Amino acid sequence: MTGSRRRLPRSFFARPATVVAKDLLGRTFVRILSDGKRLAARIVETEAYEEDDAASHSYKRQTARNEVMFGKPGLLYVYFTYGMHYCMNLVTGRDGEGSAVLLRAAEPLESLPSMRRRRKQTGEHLLCSGPARFCEAFGIGRRENGTDLAESRAIFLEVGTSVARGHIRVAPRVGIREATEKPWRFFVKNDRFVSPGRRGVSRPSKR
Repeated sequence: MTGSRRRLPRSFFARPATVVAKDLLGRTFVRILSDGKRLAARIVETEAYEEDDAASHSYKRQTARNEVMFGKPGLLYVYFTYGMHYCMNLVTGRDGEGSAVLLRAAEPLESLPSMRRRRKQTGEHLLCSGPARFCEAFGIGRRENGTDLAESRAIFLEVGTSVARGHIRVAPRVGIREATEKPWRFFVKNDRFVSPGRRGVSRPSKR
């Protein structure tokens, strides 16, 4: 079930990354391909990165690589990592702040055959289960960096179906070397589409 198809406005992203990261759970990420085909997935796992966060790409200064992070809220920040994968983030907070939310995992909802072709993977639970897999399934790469999700007709987010507080879990972020203690990873409790091995040490959301 995809829930509401009403688009999320820029004001949704113009809040602290930790707030947006939690509120993104249950929302629908959509891409409309050039042939009109609609790809959609329900977000089930995110990570927040704030402006004063030692683990964030924006921590030291603005560079050619991270400049999109300092743009207006609602932009798509895509970066290349390990020389082989793309990951995507949603810019949050104030214009010029340098905060964003990493999309870690999602439940595929529409156009699964298209996602399977890109991923060369038949298992439904592995199509978007991990930030690099999510990007690959949706064909997100360098070209999409800087896309305005509040205005684009090709890539945007929909209201979807919100997740009840009791079904949200909070845990430390993974795959980073700094600020590893911050509980800024959010995911849907017992959801099989959460990235593999990431359901461990966690606690219920307080709000």
